[in-house]
Amino acid sequence: MIPAWLEIGSLAVMVLVIVGDLVLAYRRPHLPSARESGMWIGFYVSLALAFAVLLFFVSGADSAGQFIAGWLTEYSLSIDNLFVFVIIMARFAVPKQLQQQVLLIGIIIALVLRGVFILLGAALIQNFSWIFYIFGAFLLYTAVQQLFSSSNETEETESGVIRFLRKRIPITTHFDGSRLTTEVDGKRSFTPILVVFIALGTTDLVFALDSIPAIFGITQDAFIVFAANLFALMGLRQLYFLLGNLINKLVYLSYGIAAILAFIAVKLILHALHENEVPFLNGGHAVDWAPEIGTLTSLIVIVVAMALAVGASLIRLRIDRGRSKKSDAA
Repeated sequence: MIPAWLEIGSLAVMVLVIVGDLVLAYRRPHLPSARESGMWIGFYVSLALAFAVLLFFVSGADSAGQFIAGWLTEYSLSIDNLFVFVIIMARFAVPKQLQQQVLLIGIIIALVLRGVFILLGAALIQNFSWIFYIFGAFLLYTAVQQLFSSSNETEETESGVIRFLRKRIPITTHFDGSRLTTEVDGKRSFTPILVVFIALGTTDLVFALDSIPAIFGITQDAFIVFAANLFALMGLRQLYFLLGNLINKLVYLSYGIAAILAFIAVKLILHALHENEVPFLNGGHAVDWAPEIGTLTSLIVIVVAMALAVGASLIRLRIDRGRSKKSDAA
């Protein structure tokens, strides 16, 4: 059981960190270097690990392990968001010096929307244990979709969202710094930055449809679920600048994400069987042979799946570069 003072205190600290980050982004609009992005990622990773250590001493190893596994899961699944971030920034031609501010506001919007999703998910789980069957089936479907989707399909989908926003919201064709509105021919109009905020927040909400059920497969504690999402998303902005176009070259990343989703789907279904209340399955009684997959096992599977996917992608990238050099030499 996590004490209330820890929940309130840690959320207050993270709000202060987010506000501080927001102030810095708006007072010093610039394109961060790889070194700066790496330092910020290190800061947020250290903050997450420090929080896990605090959970370990205050609430026990199980809570700390659930947070670490949930955080890594959300971080892994959120990497998918980077593809969309790149597309949105390109489609709206967001000036590089404004991209930090835009991403941070979009991520804050996403956090608020995910908070609502998490509260709804926690309420459903508490009242309807059979919801785990639905979550599991949905994650299996999403895992299969990951295997057969491509970045081009993601780009086409995202372009449709952007076209919808452009048609429905009157905006200018140019940015006016970081302002939401500007004056054109004596009339106030929205700048493209508002639509970018909406696009980033709402598209992240679409990604939350698989990431939120996935983390509920690791822990049913709503506070840990939200904390894991918060730490994962707050490090995502710097990861965007650090990886840049490299994210499009991680060709096997979708396989790692699919493996994680499929594993958690199986875990959710086994948990549902273990807690079974559905009358047409085993007479509404728990299925005794259904094992519970522990947090440590989940953690190992998540780390190994992502390490193999990223490692294989980097090896493929090196091989392709070698072939390209040989082709140019010939």
